[in-house]
Amino acid sequence: MQGRSRPLLQMISWLRAVRVSMTSPDPAAGEASPLLIFTAVVLALLLAILEVDLHSADLQSLGLMGDAFSIAPAFKSP
Repeated sequence: MQGRSRPLLQMISWLRAVRVSMTSPDPAAGEASPLLIFTAVVLALLLAILEVDLHSADLQSLGLMGDAFSIAPAFKSP
């Protein structure tokens, strides 16, 4: 039993050491920049749009995406 719990205890101690080393005495250092948050949100939205576009045929076959707004094929991605 001791052999199996030792790697787990080592991993827990390593994660605690990483957590302590990441903390900063400056309280403002833990806050994220508004520009960084905005950039992350925009990139996440672009990823979601690309994923929906990539899997649009699968979503239509499941009935999750309708053809309510017909778009000219010239404006759809290949």
